Amino acid sequence: MEDAPKRICLGVITGAHGIQGAVRIKSFTSVARDIGKFGPLSDADGARIFEVRIESDTPKGLIARIGGVDDRNQAEALKGTELYVGRGALPDEDEDEFYYTDLIGLAAYGTDGNKLGVVKTMNNFGAGEVMEIELEAGGSVMIPFTKSAVPLVDLAAARIVAEPPSGLMPAPKTAKSVSKKRHKRKRQSE
Repeated sequence: MEDAPKRICLGVITGAHGIQGAVRIKSFTSVARDIGKFGPLSDADGARIFEVRIESDTPKGLIARIGGVDDRNQAEALKGTELYVGRGALPDEDEDEFYYTDLIGLAAYGTDGNKLGVVKTMNNFGAGEVMEIELEAGGSVMIPFTKSAVPLVDLAAARIVAEPPSGLMPAPKTAKSVSKKRHKRKRQSE
């Protein structure tokens, strides 16, 4: 596994709000408003630095002001900009807590020791966290990211151990059986 990224994406600017340069932000932090608590944010390549001040919450995301953005045109130009923070600005995780970025790319093994594949993505669709594993045999499987389905996360060894609930793993591919029974062709009478 590669070294952990030095910068982490905390959110994205989704559009302008009003005519005075405010922006809407979709926050990826566990508490949406916390995106403003990590200090200056930057764009994906670190070229632009943004001082973000959260003004309010709406169903469409946070409303924020960004230093130096004073009108709607400037705000609209930022639409789609991902907002990053240096890794060191993030708090340490508690026991059994992980940043998604630390899990993506880890080797995934079954409880039997066989390699299943690699962690491809982490998602939360509202009913809990889900880990997608790109399988060695092709395809992928999504499993709940729970202690019972993923009993071991070993960041130092860059691996997880997974025990997917029954029925989630695709059935192993087997060779199609070839029928050896011969069929006689009936002759047509002339």
